[in-house]
Amino acid sequence: MISPHLSSSLERNLRAAFARAYVRIIGSLREPSWILWESVLPIFTLSGYVYVYRYMETPQEFTGFVILGGVVVAFWLNVIWSMASQLYWEKETGNLVPLLIAPISRMAILLGMAMGGIFNTTLRALVIIIVGTLVFKVSFVLANPGLASLIFVLTLCALYLLGMTFASAFLTYGREAWHMSHLLMEPIFFLSGLYYPLRYLPYWLQLAGSAIPLTFGIDAMRQVLLQGAGLEQVKIHLIALFLFILLFLGLATYSLRHMEDLSRRDGRLTMRWQ
Repeated sequence: MISPHLSSSLERNLRAAFARAYVRIIGSLREPSWILWESVLPIFTLSGYVYVYRYMETPQEFTGFVILGGVVVAFWLNVIWSMASQLYWEKETGNLVPLLIAPISRMAILLGMAMGGIFNTTLRALVIIIVGTLVFKVSFVLANPGLASLIFVLTLCALYLLGMTFASAFLTYGREAWHMSHLLMEPIFFLSGLYYPLRYLPYWLQLAGSAIPLTFGIDAMRQVLLQGAGLEQVKIHLIALFLFILLFLGLATYSLRHMEDLSRRDGRLTMRWQ
């Protein structure tokens, strides 16, 4: 039996998450040009990788690597720029105070941001898949769609929980964390093997890449959707993604609580440029 207080708190947080997601979804639909450019322009970058691989006469599955990498990187960029940085930009525009004094969990706000961001980014991902299928003739193996969907959901959970952790770090440390995200962006693309199999890298670089949840997610999806792998082949990937989810859930909870403690102690977290 759920207590009335707990039920009321859960309902309040779910309503807050829905409201935050609603703003993101409706806001993007009010500017259709944003959807157009965010969906079409990334195709040019992916096309460059595709034609380089074709010039090198690599197997056709490398084109599939690029298309799947483009889908996943769309969600990764949404995690970094539209979620991890959101509280920082709310602070810069003076809107952070209502979010902090509202009688709701900060994780509910970030959950709403994640849901809204997933909706918008899915449109971009669908365009990439359609172009990859129709223009570049990528063939996906749909023998195990349930397993592919599970891997995709677990990857998103791990990435967005990482984004929740980054959100408090960006807010607490300001531009230092912002510059660090810029610095690490390309190394993360390289180490996670977004557009190529990670097995071509030296062992120590593969080991470094295994610290990134993106690496396990994209590799597992490649094996299932392009090579027809089953549960046995991607079992390690699923375990790793579960562990990342538990790790980032704990880190996000701790970092958000630490952020609020700093706000109460120093009294300047909501001040712009501080």
